[in-house]
Amino acid sequence: MKYSEFFIPTQKEKSSDAKIKSHILMIKSGMIRQETSGIYSWLPLGFRILQKIIKIIEKFHEAAGVNQILMPTIQSADIWKQSDRYETYGKEMLRIIDRHEKELLYGPTNEEMVTVLAKSFIKSYKNLPRYFFHIQSKFRDEIRPRFGVMRAREFLMKDAYSFDLDEKSGEKTYLMFFKLYLKIFKELGINVIPVRAPAGEIGGNLSHEFHLIVESGESEIYLDESLISSDFNNYSIDDVMALSSYTDEFFKTNEIKLNLKKFKSIELGHIFLFGNKYSKSFNFFVDGEKDKFFPFMGSYGIGVSRIPAAVIESSNKKDGVIWPKNISPFSSIILNLDHKSDSVNKFCEEIYSSLKDDEIDILYDNRNERPGVKFSDAELMGIPLIIIIGKDYLNKQSITLINKYSNLEIDVPKSEAKNEIKRFIDELND
Repeated sequence: MKYSEFFIPTQKEKSSDAKIKSHILMIKSGMIRQETSGIYSWLPLGFRILQKIIKIIEKFHEAAGVNQILMPTIQSADIWKQSDRYETYGKEMLRIIDRHEKELLYGPTNEEMVTVLAKSFIKSYKNLPRYFFHIQSKFRDEIRPRFGVMRAREFLMKDAYSFDLDEKSGEKTYLMFFKLYLKIFKELGINVIPVRAPAGEIGGNLSHEFHLIVESGESEIYLDESLISSDFNNYSIDDVMALSSYTDEFFKTNEIKLNLKKFKSIELGHIFLFGNKYSKSFNFFVDGEKDKFFPFMGSYGIGVSRIPAAVIESSNKKDGVIWPKNISPFSSIILNLDHKSDSVNKFCEEIYSSLKDDEIDILYDNRNERPGVKFSDAELMGIPLIIIIGKDYLNKQSITLINKYSNLEIDVPKSEAKNEIKRFIDELND
């Protein structure tokens, strides 16, 4: 992509509404635009990062046999009344009445709707287990939207739902999603800690959240410090249930007496096992080998649109972001520092075309701007590899490569430029 073709409205000054680092940098780098309180447009740079996150989430869910669907954002109030959550959910639910005086709502979650959907098609135990997921905008009318996209009124969420034969198979599925989340966050470059959490309005007696420890986080968790470096991939369901890590609410409500350390954190995922709460509410039963039964259910969420903000909060510099390699908007950027030179322009185009042909995710800054502006914008966007082609190219027939992860800076002869750039990019991916 050429910068001149890519809409990146960077800003020098921070927004007066932006108080935390992620909100400041997301606006300054041109990732988002605030439309009104708690409502944001995702601009091309930010949307590109979201797409990379979504692709990783989709890849791991599909590999685990979870079917992707897409349910509507607007739901009938009737199904929420049937589950007895219409009134208890509270004022965060955004309710509307259509021209026919029918009560509708913008879905904050989808347990009711997916249960009704499954009831229509799943009739026999032979159709179980069954897993669905979708990625969709959610709406919660927050009393105080704050922290940018971290606590917005409209946000992008990944929901998954499971339907099992019984509690034992439900626990097996719960463990599958527990480990699936560990794989997803590792691929995203995020070191999460699973913690025991209350089920809240969704219900059930087994629930875990996945938190990123960061000083600016709005949540608090309690845990044994040894868990920070633990490998949870070999855990059994009993190990998961016995985890000595808790959300603040769970810790205090259950009066945990363990000597644990408190950390500030950001919640990025939440899984629930709530049994037949919803299948019973909707009289959703299937034929068993002997008798009819209500499927055992669970739900599993990831806050997609808060992931970029959480990453920025945990990994940033004064003047920009430090993106994990898999969700960086681009792997590399070419800075043309002498756009008046025909030979520099020509070589930049050659390098750019060569890397594009190799399907390397590259941005070419071909703007008629001062070098300082180009460096500043590259820092702001957090692109890992900066390729500098300027007057030294003319004088020394060389270019400069800067690895932003290691701060390694080297000069490379023109004749070796393409190979060295590709080697640098390969090293970034290791």
